[in-house]
Amino acid sequence: MRYKAQKILDFFHKQGGISRYSSIRKAGFHPDILKFLEKEKKVEKIARGLYKLSDTELGAYPDFVLTSLQASQGVICLISALYFYEVTTEIPRFVNIAIPAGSRANKISYPPVKYYRFSYKAWESGIEEYESDGYKMKIYSLPKTIADCFKFRNKISPNVCMEAIKTAVQEKRIKPKDIMHYAKICRVDRVIKPILETLL
Repeated sequence: MRYKAQKILDFFHKQGGISRYSSIRKAGFHPDILKFLEKEKKVEKIARGLYKLSDTELGAYPDFVLTSLQASQGVICLISALYFYEVTTEIPRFVNIAIPAGSRANKISYPPVKYYRFSYKAWESGIEEYESDGYKMKIYSLPKTIADCFKFRNKISPNVCMEAIKTAVQEKRIKPKDIMHYAKICRVDRVIKPILETLL
């Protein structure tokens, strides 16, 4: 058992310390070995069908990393993205995730997530990729996030949108033309344009 346990630990290391249950089974490991390592507190279950080495750190944004691992099409958006860019005083209660309209939302038991369905053009625009301790996360750029927030302003609060656009332009030096580019894609250019004019 110890030999087999070491083999699966080596497998985890090659996977970056995290692996799906399906990948573990596909690699030929028996579930009993996984249970043994859980009892030994060398491996822990962190979400449905997702395991990690107990000493593996997920970086400064563990909830974002876990969500990204479980929702391959998901892009971190809205208040979660505002929080990432430090342009809001709101603390997100959920990880906000954008997926294309018509696609299936993966069931995620942890962390708590809230899905938003975007038109395909809006979903694919402005995606940036970041890393947290080697784990990749897809997050919309700050100008795109501002436009998205105004699109969903009635769901997330107009005050949050106003705080974010003001901070983005005045403190983060985001160019109004970049915000307007995405505002047109999200069809909120008529809403955002007069606000930007008051900030210039």
